[in-house]
Parts: sequence; C-alpha cells; structure tokens
Amino acid sequence: MHQDGSEAVSIQVGEAIRELRKARGLSLRALARASNLSANALSMIERGLSSPSVSTLYRLAEALEIPISRLFQVEKKRVAIVHRRVAERTRVSIPRGLWEGLGGEVFDGPVEPLVLTLESGSSSGPDVMAHGGHEFIYCLRGRIEYQVDGEGYLLEPGDSLLFRAYRRHRWRNPGPTVAQGLLVLSGFAEGERPGEAHGRGPADMDTATKGLASEN
Repeated sequence: MHQDGSEAVSIQVGEAIRELRKARGLSLRALARASNLSANALSMIERGLSSPSVSTLYRLAEALEIPISRLFQVEKKRVAIVHRRVAERTRVSIPRGLWEGLGGEVFDGPVEPLVLTLESGSSSGPDVMAHGGHEFIYCLRGRIEYQVDGEGYLLEPGDSLLFRAYRRHRWRNPGPTVAQGLLVLSGFAEGERPGEAHGRGPADMDTATKGLASEN
C-alpha cells in the first residue's frame, strides 16, 4: 500500500540532525565545531528555521559519520527493488531549490539517483564537495553550471557530465529561469554512501563564480 502524497512530501531534516546528534551524545556546539558551522547556524537548521545547502548537508553527514541519505528520512531496511511514485519522493529543501530522492535512500546497492530543481542563483553552497564513486548529471531544463577541479562546464537541456567524484566539485544555476537535472551518484564502495568520504575545503564563492563565468 502506497503512502498518500501529503504524508510523503515533507522531510524534517532539522529534526533528523538533532536526533542523530543527541543519539551520539554530542552537544550543539560540539557538532557545530566538527562540521565547521557556527552554533547559531546549526541551531537554526535543527529548528527548521534555515534550509542547509547541499555542501552543508555533506559536512554534517561527515561529522555525524553517517551516509548523507540518513538525513533524508528515518532509517529503513534496504531493499533490492524500489518502486517510487512521484508523490512518494523524499524531498529536502535547500536554499533556492529542492533535492528529491528517487529511491537510493533505501536501495541495497551503490547508486543514489536524485532530481535537482534549482531556482536562479541556487548553488551547492560555499564549499566544494568530494566523495567516493562517480557523479553523473543530466540537464533536464534550464542551465546548470558545474566546476570540477577548477574547470567549468555549462550544461543545457540534453547535455550531461560524468566524472569521478573524488574530484573537488560544485554546481550552480547561472541562468534567469528554474533549472532541473537528474543527478546520479554511483560506484562507491560497498557499505559506503556519498558524503562519508566528503573532502571539506574552504572555497570562495565569488572567486569560483567569476572563474566559471570566465571559462564559458
């Protein structure tokens, strides 16, 4: 029996972070230090007053030593076949966008497909990302700009990009309209989930944005 769409749409990421933090005996300040966030910023996320960027979700998952998909929903038994109706997608709000899981959260295998919906100016956040396996992005509409190891790639509808995800990367929507892409994370080691091997590194958003603009 399938869940009603109204029950499946809302995911309380802040509550999940708070519960995982408490289960590990970490104070708010301890987790904030471990994830390189301010205690105030973490408190806002936990109370649902602020939507964390994708790079922030990766940092929190690494600090909590969990797969990033654990932040999407309560832990469930992983299965070999996942049939996911559109109303049942796991949905996570990010600043100026939406991250929708397509079943990888409960699939017993090294693949996590996602749909990214990005408003104009939306980005993965102020930090670059790096993790195990491979990353594939297919632009469905609008324009999506990726930076991989400092090199810029502009994707328009029908364009795609595939790379080894240990390379430092980030993305943004540089266009004036909403962009949407199919993102597939795959090929990571058994038992690993993207985010556990996330390589943090400070990156200046303005500098990266100018670099992308100059390369396209």
